[in-house]
Amino acid sequence: MLLHAESLTKVYGSLTALDRLDIDVKPGEIVGILGPNGSGKSTALRLFLGFLKPTSGRSAIAGHDCWNDSVNAREHVSYLPGELRLYENMSGVQLIGFLSDLRRQPAFTSRMVELARQFDIEIERPLAQMSSGMKRKIALMQVLLPETPLVILDEPTNTLDPNMRDQLLSQLIAAKKRGQAVVFSSHVLTEVEQVCDRVAILQRGRLVHWQNMSELRTVRQVHARLGHPAEGIAPPPYAQSVSINGTAIDFEYAGPLPDLLRWLADMDVADVKIEPMGLSKIYQRFHRLEG
Repeated sequence: MLLHAESLTKVYGSLTALDRLDIDVKPGEIVGILGPNGSGKSTALRLFLGFLKPTSGRSAIAGHDCWNDSVNAREHVSYLPGELRLYENMSGVQLIGFLSDLRRQPAFTSRMVELARQFDIEIERPLAQMSSGMKRKIALMQVLLPETPLVILDEPTNTLDPNMRDQLLSQLIAAKKRGQAVVFSSHVLTEVEQVCDRVAILQRGRLVHWQNMSELRTVRQVHARLGHPAEGIAPPPYAQSVSINGTAIDFEYAGPLPDLLRWLADMDVADVKIEPMGLSKIYQRFHRLEG
C-alpha cells in the first residue's frame, strides 16, 4: 500500500480529534474523505503528512513512518492545504520555480505551460494582485506538476469557479491514470461521486462508513406512482428499503435494469422516476446535509 494508517489517533486534552482511523490507499486510486467541519478530515491529512504527532497508532507513506521518518515520507507527496499561505512578494512563476527547486525538479517545462493554459492563469502576475481563486490555481499547479506517487488535497475546490472545478477533477482522473494515488477531503458530494473510487465518511473523529463507489453506481432509487393504491404490491426482486404511501412506491434497486423495466411495464404506472442512488442518502445516515 502507498498510504497505510492503523489505529491513528489524535487527542487534544478532552477532545478526540481523530479516533483509531484505519485506512489503506493503493497507487492509481482516488479516495475521498467526507464529513462536516470538526469531523477529523484535516487532522487525518495533517497526521499523514507528519505535521502532527499521533497520540497513538501510526501511518506510513511508501513504507516511511509519517512522524518518525516524515521527511522521506513527504518526498512521495504533493499537498494542498485548505488555507493557503503563499509568498505574496513573488509572482506565480517565481513561486513555482522556488518550490520546484526545493524538490530539485525542473519547473519551467512544457507541462507547466500547458497547465497554465488549461487553468487560464497569468503566471507572471504578482501573487499580491491575484484573487483568492487565482492563488488557489497557482497552488494547484504546484501540486500537480511534480507527479508524485501521492497527492493530498484539503478542500481543493474552495474558491474555484465551476469551470475550474471541472478542470481540477479532470486533472485528478488523469493523475489516477498515471498511477498516482489521490486523497482529498470535501464537503461537495457531487465532486466526490464524480471521481472517487472509495469514500470514507467521518463523524466526530471516527470512521463510520467506507463506500465503494463502483457498488453505489449500480444502485438506483426508484419513485413510482401507480394508478391505484400500491398497498399489497410485491416489489421487484433486488428491491430494498421499500416504502409504500397511498399510490406511491419507493425503493432502492440493485438488480439488472431490464428486470426492473419489465416489472414497471406490468404495473399501472402513472409516473416514474429512476435515478442513481448517489452519496447523499448514505451521508444523511450520519450527517444532516447542510443547505
